[in-house]
Amino acid sequence: MSNADRGNRMTKTNPGNYFEDFELGQVIRHATPRTVTEGDRALYGAVYPTRFALASSAGFAASCGLDPAPVEELIGFHIAFGKTVPDVSLNAVANLGYAECRFHRPVHTGDTISTSSEVIGLKQNSNGRTGVVYVRSTAVNQRGEVAIDWARWVMVHKRDVDAPAPETVVPDLADAVPAGDLVVPEGLDFAGYDFTAAGEPHRWGDYEVGERIDHTDGVTITDAEHMMATRLWQNTAKVHFNTEARPDGERLVYGGHIISLARALSFNGLANAQLIAAVNAGAHTAPAFAGDTVYAWSEVLDRAETAVDGVGALRLRLVATKGRDESMTLRGADGKYADGVLLDLDLWALIPM
Repeated sequence: MSNADRGNRMTKTNPGNYFEDFELGQVIRHATPRTVTEGDRALYGAVYPTRFALASSAGFAASCGLDPAPVEELIGFHIAFGKTVPDVSLNAVANLGYAECRFHRPVHTGDTISTSSEVIGLKQNSNGRTGVVYVRSTAVNQRGEVAIDWARWVMVHKRDVDAPAPETVVPDLADAVPAGDLVVPEGLDFAGYDFTAAGEPHRWGDYEVGERIDHTDGVTITDAEHMMATRLWQNTAKVHFNTEARPDGERLVYGGHIISLARALSFNGLANAQLIAAVNAGAHTAPAFAGDTVYAWSEVLDRAETAVDGVGALRLRLVATKGRDESMTLRGADGKYADGVLLDLDLWALIPM
């Protein structure tokens, strides 16, 4: 093969975008629309110890006014997020955080999700070798209706360390989605809610602001399981699969895998927080690897009524830790995250009043 032929072949592959390839205001339409199937629901339940009744039982969902039964919100999120990876974070060092994530409507089997992203901020790091890219991504269904939108920021390698730094633009992102902006799925009705079938008796009014809930159970991560889950979402980030992509030779666990583990574990104590309405903020505070055992605890940050009678909203801080933290300590005296904290996620969940 001649050098020219070899060069032509290389131009047909996608090496992913590096920091200097992004421009403020750039809009990226991501490839590979993805149709949600019952297989996604089944595999999600096989990988994560989820037991929320509304997503587990079509009959329970119908009794709450949702027929057909939606899949778990995080299935839609992971699929939509995975679409963004080849263009946004294929060459990432790490995904750093989320903000302003809203679930506008339930995702059902048969829905086809497509995602696009707009670059809303850029900031080169002081080392000159990496930079932070801020994007706002929007996932729509086959009817063009917005299902999910969110902002996130990711640290990305530079291709050329000598490439000039762009003008620094850091977007002004809200600390939280206002309770009044939460979308309650059309038809949701908790009037005939079956607390026995759901697994716990606790209503909206049984939770107090400042209360902390130890979710008790733990799950040990294996390489096979986290890589299978990440492939399921068609997330192609090299650091999750390729031991040569990181200097330490370890496969980094996809941050969304930790989110779903923590959400599933939160059933024990929050079984009636049936639907995630929004993610206000989120940070992956430390890396996770196969062999780590993940536990979770939650803090009640706020309570709010919604526009729908009988449906309340709890604002929760969901924290995942490596190893059990019975003290439920988020930060040390120095203000930094405590050792072992993997995830700090601020979300709104819908619960019967």
